Amino acid sequence: MRVAVGQVEPAFGDVDANVALTESVIREAAAKGADVVVLPELVSSGYMMASRDEAFGLAEVAGAGPATIAWKSLATELGVIVVAGFPEREGSRLFNAAILCLPDGQHTVYRKVHLWDEEALFFEPGDLGFPIVDTRFGRLGMMICYDGWFPESYRALALQGVDLVCVPTNWVPIPGQAVGQPGMATILTMGAAHANGIVVAAADRVGVERGQEFIGQSLIVSHTGWPVAGPASGDRVRAARRRHRPRGNAA
Repeated sequence: MRVAVGQVEPAFGDVDANVALTESVIREAAAKGADVVVLPELVSSGYMMASRDEAFGLAEVAGAGPATIAWKSLATELGVIVVAGFPEREGSRLFNAAILCLPDGQHTVYRKVHLWDEEALFFEPGDLGFPIVDTRFGRLGMMICYDGWFPESYRALALQGVDLVCVPTNWVPIPGQAVGQPGMATILTMGAAHANGIVVAAADRVGVERGQEFIGQSLIVSHTGWPVAGPASGDRVRAARRRHRPRGNAA
C-alpha cells in the first residue's frame, strides 16, 4: 500500500475552490501510485468560523454535498481511498467530520470527539465512536486533530486491530515551544504510533487564516514511532508519500 498525505492551504469559505484544490492533489497522488490519500481537517471550508451560522452555511450532508460527492467520485474513478475533513450537517446539528471514501462507492464518516477551544461553539462532540473500515489493504481508522492529544483515541482504534490511522488535522502553534523544537503534534503522533504499534498518516494545512497560523509538518509515522515521510515544511504546500505493507489481516 502506498499512502499519501496532502499538505494544502484551503481558501476560507470557497468550497468550489477547495474542491478543485483537493481534486488536483488526489489526482497527482493517484498518478504517482497512491492507494490512500489523506487531506486536512475542514479542508472543504476552512477552519476559522466566525459564527455557528457561518459554519452551518459551509456544512454539507455526508455524501450529498459538493465536497463529499466529489471525493467519492474521485475515489471510484481513480481506484483510491480518500480521507478528508469537512463540516457535516445532520438536521440542525453540526459536526467537525472526516469522510473515508472507498473505490466501490461506499463511505464512512467519523465525527471529531474532542473539540478544541472555540470549536465547541459551533460543533457537537462526535457521536459515532471510532469506526474501523476493512479494506483490501488492512483495517483503516480515522481521528481528527485534537483527538490525538488523548491516548484513548488511538487505543480505541488499536484495540479494534487498526493498521493505519488517517488523521486530517489543523495543527496550530503550542505556547511555550522554543524556536527550532519539533511541533508538539508531531511528537504526540510519533509516540502514539510507537505505543500502539500502528501506522499514522497525518495531513495538516499551512498558511494564516483570519489571523490564525497553521504549522504544517504533515507526516507519516511507522509502527516503530519514527517518521517514514516528513515532517513536511511548516509553510509550504507539498505531498508526502510512502509505501507501507500493513500487518494483521491485510491482503
